[in-house]
Formats: sequence, structure tokens, C-alpha cells
Amino acid sequence: MEHVLVVAGSEKAAKLLTSLLSTLEIGTITTVSSGSEARRLVNETDFDYIFINAPLPDEFGHELAASLSTKANASVMMLVKGEVADEVSSRVEESGVFVVPKPINRAFFFQAVRLTVTARRRLLGLRKENVKLQTKIEEIRLVDRAKCALIQYLNMTEQQAHRYIEKQAMDMRMTRKEVAQGILKTYES
Repeated sequence: MEHVLVVAGSEKAAKLLTSLLSTLEIGTITTVSSGSEARRLVNETDFDYIFINAPLPDEFGHELAASLSTKANASVMMLVKGEVADEVSSRVEESGVFVVPKPINRAFFFQAVRLTVTARRRLLGLRKENVKLQTKIEEIRLVDRAKCALIQYLNMTEQQAHRYIEKQAMDMRMTRKEVAQGILKTYES
């Protein structure tokens, strides 16, 4: 289940956004009425989506949107008056914030929410792939360090060290990483 935060200065705006989002069955919706409340809540809870109806009672909201978009692991959409939408968009678009002009056209809003959902899913996929690649790089570094230890202490060539690690991994039914850790434990302790 996804968690949604709605930040709106007025109760009327909060109810409108909540009802629109409820029709999309986007997840559990929490509402707050100020930027400071939103910051506090985001520090305590992970949200998937954050919708900010600007202006807020304690700030306009563009700084909140930019900071939450970079600090939180959430997609952020900001609703602002049509006259200032382009200006606000230019300030926050680098942070990955979607800006929707008010008054809200229902069909356009739903389309914008769908784009936000799609962008978030794509971003999560890229993050997952990034973590996977970083893990692979770390494994390669570890194996290379183990090869260096074998070359240094057992006078093996690079090919012999590589073959030794591969053979040990197959024979002992272990990963190359586990074999490399064992080698490093033996020779670098």
C-alpha cells in the first residue's frame, strides 16, 4: 500500500485533493496544513507521493517541494495558481517536482498523477538497478583485492589467481565474493 501526503493550507483544498486522490485508489492519504508539519511528518514517515497545494500558511511551498523531493524518497506534485505556474516550475523542476496549474482540470490532474506514478516506478526501477550494479562493482573490487593478495603472497600470475578463485568457488559451492573474503581474511589479517 502506498502512502500519500497532502499538504494544503485550507481544509477545503485538502478535502478536494483527498477526494480526487481517493477516486484513483492511490493509497493511504495523510493531510497536514503547513510546511513545518509536512517536514516533521516526512522525517518520521516514508511517503511515496506528496501533493502540495500552494500557497501554505507558513510559506509559499516551492522550497518545501524542492527539499522534500531531494530528501524524501517520494514523488512530489505542486499545485499553484496558473499565473505563477511557469515561474514556480522553473524553480523546482530541477528537483524533480511536477507543477500543475490551478484551477484544477479534473482530467488533466488525473493525467498528471498517472505521469507522477509512472515516473516514480521508473525511478525506483533505476535505483534498484543502481544498487545491483554497485553491489557487483564491490564484488569485483573484493575479488581483485584477493587476486592481488594471491599474487603477492603465493607468487601467482593474474590468470592463476583468477583461475584459483573461480575453481575454489565452484569446488566449494561458494560465491566468488565469499572465496575472496576468505582469501583476504587469511592473508590480510
